[in-house]
Amino acid sequence: MTRFFFLLFSLIPILNYGQQVDLTPERFPFDEALEYNDKIQSPAAFLGYELGERFTEYHRSVAYFEYLANLSNRITLNTYGETYEQRPLINLIISSPENHAQMETLRERHLQLMDTDFAASEEGKKIIANDPVFTSFSYNIHGNEASSTEAAMQVAYRLAAAQDEETAKTLAESVVILFVCINPDGRDRYVYWINGAGRQQPGINPGDFEHFAPWPNGRTNHYWFDLNRDWIWGVHPESRGHTAEYQRWMPQVHVDYHEQGYNSNYFTAPGATPRNLLLPDSYEAWSDTFGRANIAAFDREGLMYFTRDRFDFFYPGYGSSYPSVMGAIGMLTEQGGIGAGRAITTDDGYILTLRQRIFDHYTTSLATIQKGAIQREQLLAYSVAAWNPASAKSPHQSFVIRNEKGGFLEDFLKVMGRQGVVVEQANEDFTLASSLDYRTGKSSTVQFSAGDYIISAQQPRHLFIHSIMDRNLTIEDSVMYDMATWSAPLAYNLEAYASTITPKVTTTPIGEKEWVGSLNNTALEGQTAYAYLIDWQQRWAPKALGELWQKGYRVRSAVAPFSNGEETYSAGTLIVLRGRNLEKASSMAEDMKSISTSTGVNIAALPTGRMSDGFDLASSRNRPVEQPRVAMLVEPPFSTYTSGQVYFLFDQETAFPIDRIRTSAFAQTSMPKLGQRYGYVDINDYDVLILPGGRDLNRIFWQEQRLEINQWLQRGGTLIALEEAARFFTTEGKFGKVELVKSISDTSEAAKYLTYAEQETYRGLKRIPGSALRTNIDTTHPLAFGVKPEVFGLKLNTDALEPATILESVGTYHQDPGELLTAGYASMDNLKRLAGKTFAGVQKVGEGKIVYLLDNPHYRMFWRGTSRMVQNAAFLLPGF
Repeated sequence: MTRFFFLLFSLIPILNYGQQVDLTPERFPFDEALEYNDKIQSPAAFLGYELGERFTEYHRSVAYFEYLANLSNRITLNTYGETYEQRPLINLIISSPENHAQMETLRERHLQLMDTDFAASEEGKKIIANDPVFTSFSYNIHGNEASSTEAAMQVAYRLAAAQDEETAKTLAESVVILFVCINPDGRDRYVYWINGAGRQQPGINPGDFEHFAPWPNGRTNHYWFDLNRDWIWGVHPESRGHTAEYQRWMPQVHVDYHEQGYNSNYFTAPGATPRNLLLPDSYEAWSDTFGRANIAAFDREGLMYFTRDRFDFFYPGYGSSYPSVMGAIGMLTEQGGIGAGRAITTDDGYILTLRQRIFDHYTTSLATIQKGAIQREQLLAYSVAAWNPASAKSPHQSFVIRNEKGGFLEDFLKVMGRQGVVVEQANEDFTLASSLDYRTGKSSTVQFSAGDYIISAQQPRHLFIHSIMDRNLTIEDSVMYDMATWSAPLAYNLEAYASTITPKVTTTPIGEKEWVGSLNNTALEGQTAYAYLIDWQQRWAPKALGELWQKGYRVRSAVAPFSNGEETYSAGTLIVLRGRNLEKASSMAEDMKSISTSTGVNIAALPTGRMSDGFDLASSRNRPVEQPRVAMLVEPPFSTYTSGQVYFLFDQETAFPIDRIRTSAFAQTSMPKLGQRYGYVDINDYDVLILPGGRDLNRIFWQEQRLEINQWLQRGGTLIALEEAARFFTTEGKFGKVELVKSISDTSEAAKYLTYAEQETYRGLKRIPGSALRTNIDTTHPLAFGVKPEVFGLKLNTDALEPATILESVGTYHQDPGELLTAGYASMDNLKRLAGKTFAGVQKVGEGKIVYLLDNPHYRMFWRGTSRMVQNAAFLLPGF
């Protein structure tokens, strides 16, 4: 103990206790020597404080951008959407007054260059030679990386008010698009907290209160999602808004602005491996060109930076990689600063200020704009070449998706439509040779049907199409920053094929496809409905169940498939018996029509309960499903992301209320109850408890809590454990009898003598970095109702359960290790270890159940094959 206190107090001089800090040091001015339009106020003059003295609330920054747009003929402000919390999403279009006078003409001419034939024409060549380059920036996509929106205000002021010739020439050669804050909800969550946590003298020591924002912090949006992984999928309004606006401009250069840990220096392009090898060969050189422009500016200012390390651009859904697969030079910057507050002492004793973070981002923004203007014509030529399908590196000419019933086809087609991809529907049956089956990985001649969907790679967005449609991309380095596969057909679990041949069949472009439900009363023929049926395979069936409960209906779920002789209905199909809802009889038809309209499901009305195959509708085997009381634990040790995905699934997609319970409140349940007004939570108030991914659950489940949960399970509770949380309820966590598959112990001689430099790569090869595996599903089990018998599962860890008689194995990995990996990377040792093992299962505990979902069933809400399992576990399992 004495030694501990000696060491602690010996650190005090190093940590600068009591040192006063200049929050706006003279070293970081904003080009004050330039002449500015004196009718336009700087951010400091408008806000009443120097940038860096405090953080600016979003509405105040919006007010400043509106002020600039009203006073300057160089700026137009555009509102392109609204967040969940009803904050406006805005961007600025900045250029010379002459360009603004014909901006819509310039934009339309620019988009014409995406047509290869037009770009090669004399008119197209003239546009390339004379029109401005389009350069865009996305700031503050992670809300607690808040310095970039502050920098955007200074960048906008410089471009709006500076009177120097260089600025005027740059704006004449450029159209600059500033997405000033991609994530206003997350930003304000962080900014209001940090401003409230601040003190007169900044807490520069890393241990100070202001450097520890509470869970869920401000990084994520309202639903706790990382928006920098959502550029393609458009799950959230922020992403749908900014990508739609991006598509309106299709810039040549785009930079995505971020922050990293405060002990790191500034990162600028180029990045690390792996890279998307489908990109044009000249992409790397262009990335280096802009990186060197930033470096030159930093060298002049004596600022610290690094390149070609840590950050790769393999996954195409970042703000740096998405523009790249859209034909631009997409790049990333990372300023050290997460958790730094207004000022902090770094690990080498340097005091990093918010003012420097703003200045660094301001500096690289201007360097990029200026370099883009200088290289205007060459950059336009780069995009024109990238948009030309003849430049594609992938051998595939077309992709075909089966027009299947149920599943997530609707989600997939909406993604393609939002991204400007032309999708066509076959008008007749056709045959296509050399068709690669995504499930087996084998090619053959395949017969397709009228109504199947065709995506030709012969269109300007071919690079985007190949990047997200190809079954697997070449990986040059398996140690990566993000996931190893994102193939859309695998993610949405579609029956898909890729071919080196273009189909010869007449087609119709689908345009904006409407997905609407219907109430089918035709079978009644004047009779009263005996029952209404909602097939559980339908995408929005769980939402319809929620509405049925909300309207007070008694509902049953079919235990097995059945048929009335005309239609076959899947296991899990919802049955609303008129005879069990007599008090609703007069309004049933109208209610069913309303539910069909609001949710998009098809509802069938049948005049009889007698089925030709399977159990009759009123059979006691078809189980009543009562509305459950559902809670989910949040706060540490649980993952913000997994919590947000479950929260979104029920709140947005299912419109069903679940309570989010703080672990700090839940931990009190074993203590004497002092009443709800003290914030205590009783597990017995709930039927279902969801535990999102989280490690070290011993922190919240002590011996008393374990006993209480076990008693709750014995009485009939359903516990759903996702990802790492599932480990706790195995023999490893000493809670339950289910066993994890043993990890691989490497005792090879080679592993014993690895050098220090080799160890990181070696460890990387041992993990599975988000790869697609073939899985088999027991669709007779209620946990799997509505799920296909084969699913492409996304594996982000190496965990699996040992099949056992005490475990109902619902989802298992393909038995053959050689056919298990579909896309991404996994070592053969891991594949052999996982083959035939369980990733989704149910263990009965008395009258209750533990549901194990070791793999994220709805990763980022775009990998959806097993997503229904969470809704099944909460809605159906308690009654089965």
